[in-house]
Amino acid sequence: MNLSTEKKQAIFEKFGNSKTNTGSTEGQVALFTERINHLTGHLKINKKDFATEKALVSLVGKRRKLLDYLKNKDIVKYRELIKELGIRK
Repeated sequence: MNLSTEKKQAIFEKFGNSKTNTGSTEGQVALFTERINHLTGHLKINKKDFATEKALVSLVGKRRKLLDYLKNKDIVKYRELIKELGIRK
């Protein structure tokens, strides 16, 4: 999946406070969530695409680690982010 530059900038502007703040934890979690949602839709159609399934599991793990970091650093931002992204926890 190739996200356009405009789409990435919109995600980072909304969650990372600016277009160029690509290193923010909130922005990266939002970007991972966008990619995870896309791959989930792809796997519903292509059930035997095991390479994509492995990539999806890897992305979910990365997002989980970032969310754990954010939870330890700032619990209020963590709760707002999972509520806004619709991540169940």
